[in-house]
Amino acid sequence: MATGKIHFANKSGDALYGLIDLPEKGAPRTFALFAHCFTCSKNYRAPRNISKTLAKNGIGTLTFDFTGLGDSEGDFAETNFSSNVGDLVSAASFLEESYEAPRILIGHSLGGAAVLQAASRVESARALVTIAAPSELSHLSKLLASRAEDIDAEGTVKVKIAGRSFRLKKGFFEDLERTRMEQTIKKLHLPLMIFHSPADKTVDIEHAVRIFKLAAHPKSLVSLDGADHLLSNKADSAFVAGVISSWVERYFEDAG
Repeated sequence: MATGKIHFANKSGDALYGLIDLPEKGAPRTFALFAHCFTCSKNYRAPRNISKTLAKNGIGTLTFDFTGLGDSEGDFAETNFSSNVGDLVSAASFLEESYEAPRILIGHSLGGAAVLQAASRVESARALVTIAAPSELSHLSKLLASRAEDIDAEGTVKVKIAGRSFRLKKGFFEDLERTRMEQTIKKLHLPLMIFHSPADKTVDIEHAVRIFKLAAHPKSLVSLDGADHLLSNKADSAFVAGVISSWVERYFEDAG
């Protein structure tokens, strides 16, 4: 498995940095694009483990930092859910121009919701995967509001997540409230694999059940018994990657 550093520009011209994992020998069977969790980065354990395992199984995978996070340029306070979706579309365009258009879209937590929203804008997408994804975004809005300090003179609030502080603007919350996941999920016409843990304390597994009920067939729901929200245990992320690798063979004639 070979890893390379890449960067590309989003719609605002900010340079977004990522890592692409490729099989050590031979051309990839297909390509996947991975969207990390809210305020995470490409270097978190889950995206790295999943990307590396997929590459070992012949699936080239791009992980990248959303605007204002990790190594990527831009001001995180100026971003929102819609801009994350736009970053995903830009990443897909980069893959198409530089390697091959992604046929698998994978998203973790809020990244999973972003993948569901971006699917209709990535024409090459043939299969979708969500991991610990919310079925609606008011959940995140309420969670963040409960952790937010008073709004400052510049119209931003400071939110603490996993011990780190982030600045969010009022528009971020308004964007979450405007986004309607239900209609998006109902209109999906792509194979969907849903991973979620019954022990997830950040996004309840009922969100996975709701996504499953709303989505059309073919769809699958895999319960990650004992896993936490971030898939901190390497065995959990390795299992997810293994299932994805086997699952996509059903949908790509040249994937096996």
